[in-house]
Amino acid sequence: MPPNQTLKDILTRYRKGEITLDSAAEEIDGVRLDHIGDIACMDTGRSVRCGMPEVVLAEGKDKGHLTTIALQYAETTGRCIITRIPPDQAASLENAARTRGISTRYHEAGHILVLSTGSPPEKTGGVIGIITAGTSDIGVAEEAGVIAEEMGCVVRTAYDVGAAGIHRLFPALKPLVGAHVFIVCAGREGTLPSVVAGLVDKPVIGVPVSTGYGYMGKGRAALASMLQSCSVIAVVNIDAGFTAGAFAARIANLGVTP
Repeated sequence: MPPNQTLKDILTRYRKGEITLDSAAEEIDGVRLDHIGDIACMDTGRSVRCGMPEVVLAEGKDKGHLTTIALQYAETTGRCIITRIPPDQAASLENAARTRGISTRYHEAGHILVLSTGSPPEKTGGVIGIITAGTSDIGVAEEAGVIAEEMGCVVRTAYDVGAAGIHRLFPALKPLVGAHVFIVCAGREGTLPSVVAGLVDKPVIGVPVSTGYGYMGKGRAALASMLQSCSVIAVVNIDAGFTAGAFAARIANLGVTP
């Protein structure tokens, strides 16, 4: 078998004294891959390499495969985050984890299950404000919030403050003023992220949510509206709470890096 070129480069730089032993070990951890039979290839070095955890998407996965992946990942890295997992599947996985001494926490609103064999993530000092236009947007917002917390951030929320009753927004913003970045989730016409971006001096990430019906329903109108925003915002895909939470955490954590 030919040598892994990335590992060969790391070892060569260590031998030449260009990096320390600890630095070499960290870089090697960052390119680590663990195979689970012929069903999965776990990127166990992602947190070291990218500063964000590997996340397992439950949607579309065989129940047995998901359980095997989740348990092995938690035992290998100390933590496993599973998104888009319904309550019945989460309960089954929690039972399996319990037999292996793995603790679990199910965030029902965001449909996220976190498996852990150790301590929770250390706080970075990053603060994220999450706002929703309506209560139908809370599930996506909660997914974003859990991911941001798993990346060490403090999350503050203000829900149901959309444009249909815009006077609700101003008092809701006050507790969120210290946030490094805002995530704003909105369905239907998706106006709220643009409004918030016109009121705060921090980055705003718009998340179109698949609420709404009729012409350009299911989040399409919200996505189009956010992409056409005259305020400066970034926009993720429809219902992409994970992406918004991870991106916001990266921004927030950069803001507090010494």
